[in-house]
Formats: sequence, structure tokens, C-alpha cells
Amino acid sequence: MTEFTGRTGEILERLNRLYPALIDLSLGRLEALLARLGHPEDKLPPVIHVAGTNGKGSTCATLRAIGEAAGWRVHVMSSPHLVDVTERFRIAGQLVSEAELVATLEEIERVNAGAPITVFEVLTAAGFLLFARHPAELAIIEVGLGGRCDATNVLRKPAACVITAISRDHEAFLGDTLGAIAAEKAGIFKPGVPAVTGFQPDEVMAALRAQADKTGTPLACRGQDWTVAPRPDGAPGMVFTDATGSLTLPPSALPGPWQADNAALAVAALRYAGLTLPATAWEGISRVRWPARMQRLTGTLAGLLPTGWELWLDGGHNPGAGLALARELAQWSDQPLHLLVGMKQTKDASGFLDPVLPYATDLWAICEPQQHLALPVEAIVQASGGKAHIGPTIREALDAIVASSTGAPARVLICGSLYLAGVALKQDGWQAS
Repeated sequence: MTEFTGRTGEILERLNRLYPALIDLSLGRLEALLARLGHPEDKLPPVIHVAGTNGKGSTCATLRAIGEAAGWRVHVMSSPHLVDVTERFRIAGQLVSEAELVATLEEIERVNAGAPITVFEVLTAAGFLLFARHPAELAIIEVGLGGRCDATNVLRKPAACVITAISRDHEAFLGDTLGAIAAEKAGIFKPGVPAVTGFQPDEVMAALRAQADKTGTPLACRGQDWTVAPRPDGAPGMVFTDATGSLTLPPSALPGPWQADNAALAVAALRYAGLTLPATAWEGISRVRWPARMQRLTGTLAGLLPTGWELWLDGGHNPGAGLALARELAQWSDQPLHLLVGMKQTKDASGFLDPVLPYATDLWAICEPQQHLALPVEAIVQASGGKAHIGPTIREALDAIVASSTGAPARVLICGSLYLAGVALKQDGWQAS
């Protein structure tokens, strides 16, 4: 519970004592609570339900940006938060206030009346209550873990489902093969509700198709039902094409070559959901903001570096994220690159590090005191094959890098964990808005 603070933290700590399991993938407890709350999950605007391993947050952020560019009020529920729990709930474009969230959690606590319930289930119920009580034209709901038994899967009839890139992660809960993991993610499929997905490994695609056939879900796949490609005139941006025609889209405001895939998934979801948007809506792609995804830091931490240096942050934390990150780092060969890596205890550190190590001038193992379930620095050193230096904190590593530098421009990238990203953002002075 170290990631929750203030009045919200006090309430969530009390609720956590009712059922202190860190993760328990099931729906019965939440379904019973929602029934007592009057089923707010059935009183939402059209919902886009987003599952996957990598790219969920960026896809949700892109969906929000497109909706808001259309002039819509958009609700967003995401997880985890980076600095404050209020980041999980965006109501009609604005982050929930602490006062409204506290009041909602207190109401849930009263209605729950001491029944066993997990913290994530409580937060999911809070999101549904908040969204049901505020008018909007679109709700974007991000899956927390997996799909089939994730608390968000109490949704009965979303407008569309999205499956982002799938790779190995949370194997203790979702299975130890890509096919098993994909089957769990595809558990959000509903009869007659369109689902979209991008390029996936063959094993993943087979599992998605099998679940779609089983549930009667129309599955729209990139390369078969829709495509996205660079603009033929060489200008920045991309061309999206499906059965209804083509759209010329701007480039994503989020850096990283993989963000074109996430933007295309967002477009496909809205199109297959049958939602009508004005042509100006697609300009939202060029305005997307999503922290800790190849984010340039410019605050307190960046001020510790010499003039001309860059400080970057990315929360990717599994082998798939490592591969994607390596595609971006391959373009950074013009300057030395110092990697500061901190990871969660349950993650595959070697799987994340192996693709990015060839691009690093040096590597520093980080374990911040406030970093939730942080992997010890010794384990990161071992996963790096002995190449990593011990930070062990961000500031100590930055001090050591600067002290040994020649003064020539360089880049520093903090990566490996969303929990570490949250610590870095807090130290840098970032605030959600």
C-alpha cells in the first residue's frame, strides 16, 4: 500500500485489511458490490475496453486525445498511477478531485459493509460510480491485469475492445506461453462487440482468433481488415485504410516508432465501434500526452545535468517493451547513452535488458527507497551479466555520471519500471494535469 497516500490512502488501507491479497483475479466480489451500488457499470457512455501487454496506456491516451479533439467529454480509467491515485480517473477531461474521490471511496466502504474486497476492485468500482454520475460521450477503460478475470471485465457491452501488443509478462497469473497469455487477454471479448488488434506473433493471433470464434466476436486485424502505412508523399504522418475508406493521419505526438501502431489501434477501435467523429478529431493524434512513455524531463532532475544533456524517462518493463525501446535507442547513436534501470521484483530483468544493452554507454542499477516492490540492485547487476554499476539511487547515479563525464553532450534514460518512473517524476517536480 506504499503507493497510496493522504486521505485516499487511509480509506484504501482500511479496505485492504478486508482482503489483503495482492492480486486475486476473479469477478464475484466486485459483481456483488456493484449490484449493491445499483450497477453503475451499466450506466456509462460508449466504452472502449483496452487490454494487452504493451501500449495500453498510450492507446488509451490516443483515444482520449482523438475524442477530445472531436469536442467530446471523455472519461478515462487507467492503472497504475505514477504519483497520485487521482491520476487513475479522468472525468470528462479533468482529473478527479481528491475530495470527490474520497467521498466516493467512503460511500463504497459503507455499501461494502465489511465484505472481502481487493483494493483494485474498490478502485474499479469507484471509477464506474464516478463515470456514471458525470455525462460524457466516451469512456475508455484500461484493463489492470490480464483480461478474462480482471475487475474491469464486469463490463457487459462495450462499444469495442482493443488488444494491444502481447508479450510475456505476469506469467505466474496469465500462463507461461504467449498463447496462454493471449487467451487471457482475449477474455474481454463479448458476443457481437467488435475487437481490433495489430500485428501479433502467430501463436498470439491463433489464440485471439480462437476466442473470437468462441464468443462470436468480430475481430478486425491489421494487415487483413485494416492497414496503416507511411504517407506515400513522404510527409510526416500515416495513412489508415479499412473497408470504409482511407484517412490521412498526423504523426503521433508520442516519441517512439511503436506509437504509430498504438495510434492506428485507437483509430481502428473508434471506426469499428461505429462512432461518428468529425474530420478534425484525428488531429488529436498530434496532441497526445502520456507521461513516462519516452518522456523528456526538464525539471529538478534534469537540472542536475550539464548544459546540452538530455534526461528521458520510459516506464516499459518487460521483454516486449525492451525490444520496442531498443528500436528507438538505435536512433540515438550520435551521443553517449547512460541507462538508469530499476525494476519490479516479479519482472524478467534479463529479458528487458538484453535488447537495450548494446546501445548503452554504461548501465546503472537503481533501487529507490520509495519504489514499490523494487528489485534489489544486485539482481539487476546479475541480469546485466555484471555490466551494471550500482546507483543505487537516481541522484547518486546522476552525480557519478556527471563526475566522470568529459562534458560532451549525452543522454540519460531512466527506465525499467512504472513505479521507478513515478519516483523519478516526483523528484523532477512533475504534476499530473
